[in-house]
Amino acid sequence: MKLLSAIFGILFSTAATVLGQSAWQKEKEELIFQNPPFAQCHASSLVEIKPGKLLVAWFGGTHERHPDVKIWLAVQENGKWSKPTLMADGIINDTLRYPCWNPVLFKAKEGKLFLFYKVGPSPSEWWGMVKTSTNNGQTWSKPERLPEGTLGPIKNKPVQLADGTILSPTSTETNDKWRVHLEKSTDLGKTWQIISVDPTTSLDVIQPSILFYPNNRLQLLCRSKHDRIVEAWSNDNGKSWGPLTKTNLLNPNSGTDAVTLKSGLQMLVYNPTIRGSEWSKGRAKLSVAISKDGQQWNDIITLEDKPEGEFSYPAVIQTQDGKVHLTYTYDRKNIKHVVLSEKSKR
Repeated sequence: MKLLSAIFGILFSTAATVLGQSAWQKEKEELIFQNPPFAQCHASSLVEIKPGKLLVAWFGGTHERHPDVKIWLAVQENGKWSKPTLMADGIINDTLRYPCWNPVLFKAKEGKLFLFYKVGPSPSEWWGMVKTSTNNGQTWSKPERLPEGTLGPIKNKPVQLADGTILSPTSTETNDKWRVHLEKSTDLGKTWQIISVDPTTSLDVIQPSILFYPNNRLQLLCRSKHDRIVEAWSNDNGKSWGPLTKTNLLNPNSGTDAVTLKSGLQMLVYNPTIRGSEWSKGRAKLSVAISKDGQQWNDIITLEDKPEGEFSYPAVIQTQDGKVHLTYTYDRKNIKHVVLSEKSKR
């Protein structure tokens, strides 16, 4: 009996670890800036450019859609954040100006650093822009407009396959339909090809993130208008995709992000609620979930749970030291940075 009890104890402990139950803890949380030069901010993105150094970008201005909304960036080094630095604006000429939207930071394995963002009056009319750096953000290229029909990553980070191929998760929004697709580059962002994802679906979905599984399987997790996160699967490293289907994960028509951890587990950051009476309702709770197979998810950490407010649009990465860093909109007044670490094993 003692042997059986020991075996069951080991199996239970292993299963709990595999599912991420109590394996992760909140190590640090902080607001990125004080007295910012804008009234509101939203839609952050983060990247590790070297061990111990992070970049975070977001858009900020009077309010979303206002022409004065720009792209801002802050650097964290030695645990301290720099003041926000202006990275891009939507000035067309002396009399015409558009808001900026949804910056996405991405560093390729080859070392090239990208800052993607959008410019335009609305998501249905915006276009993709990009700036690049070859020295970890010390200097940046002039902004360039992406080719016609290419938007760049719409909210969440691109991923890079073993052969160097970059897959950029993106989407389009019109008054009639929301659709997701991928943009693929095999030449480090010089040219892009479109990969469609279930183009005849009746589901309205945007802002996908990409997860990795063994045997060249990939998963998309998408924001939707249907009170659930929507998924699609690929069995050929993203060359083709199966149908979009609803998961059991709640979604209040708000952005999510996800990352494949070094352990092979999947981590998702999302609002585990449904839509409220207004678009901003349902974003007052934000959670972290873990999955082994992308189908059964377990909430492991509650980041925010307040009666009201907006805590949304997370971005999540795992840094080289194994810790998880995430940022998210903190009630449109700030960007919050949280560090998760694995609990030490006894």
